[in-house]
Amino acid sequence: MSDEEQNQNADAGEKEILEQAQGAAAEEQEAVSSLEEELLKWRDSAMRTAAEYDNYRKRMVKEKEECAKFANQRLLEELLPVIDNFEMGMAAASADASSMIYVGMSMVKKQLDEFLASNGVQALDPVVGSMFDHATEEAIQREPSDQPEGTVLRVIRKGYTLKDRLLRPANVVVAHAPEPEPEV
Repeated sequence: MSDEEQNQNADAGEKEILEQAQGAAAEEQEAVSSLEEELLKWRDSAMRTAAEYDNYRKRMVKEKEECAKFANQRLLEELLPVIDNFEMGMAAASADASSMIYVGMSMVKKQLDEFLASNGVQALDPVVGSMFDHATEEAIQREPSDQPEGTVLRVIRKGYTLKDRLLRPANVVVAHAPEPEPEV
C-alpha cells in the first residue's frame, strides 16, 4: 500500500469517525431537547399544583372563618320564638310598669338583648308606613288600604340578622289597592 492510499484510508476513517461523532452529538442534542421539554412539563405541573394547593388553603381558611362566624346560628334561630313569647309577656305585664314582675322581666329582657348583641344578632323592626323590603321582610298578609301599594301597615313579628346574614325575616302586613267595585 502506498502512502497515498494510506492517507486516503486514514482520511476516510477520520471522516467516518467525524460522521459518527456528529451523529452521536445530534442524538445527544435530541435527548437533551426531549429532557428539557419534559422538565418544562413537570415544572408547569408543579407550579399548577402549588397554585391549586394555595387556593385550597385559602378556601379552607375562609370556610373555617365562616363556620366559626355562624356556628351559633341554629341555636339562635331556635331561641327567637322564646324571645317573641317573652316580649308578648312583657307587653301584657306593661299595664303595671311598677310591678316587680315587670321590673324583673325588664332586667331579663336587657340581658337577652345584651346576649344577642354579643353574638352579632340585630333586630329588624320595620317601620310602619315604610315600603316593603323583600330582602328583610316577609309579607304574610295583604289588606286593602288608602296607603300606596306595598306600604307596611303592621309588624306582626320582628326579624333578625346574624352578623351580615338574615336569620329570620320580619313578618308584616302590607297594603294593596282596593279592588274597584264592578259597575252594574
